Amino acid sequence: MKLNIITPDNILYTGENVHLVQLPGYDGSFEIMNHHAPLISILRKGKIKIEIKDEKSLFFDVNGGVVEVLENKVLILAE
Repeated sequence: MKLNIITPDNILYTGENVHLVQLPGYDGSFEIMNHHAPLISILRKGKIKIEIKDEKSLFFDVNGGVVEVLENKVLILAE
């Protein structure tokens, strides 16, 4: 799936071969995998974990934000 993580200052990550995204949801952690159902959710302060096919996991700290999942694309607007 395609993933973009954007902050007001810059683009933290953009990529196409993401297998899994783990997010700090407002009510608890949750994961998004390929072909996930459409979703919009609020994020709290925490770590975003990204698993990329055939590569190591990446981690990003965020202070909150919003995530949108639609048509196998994930857009994270992070603080």
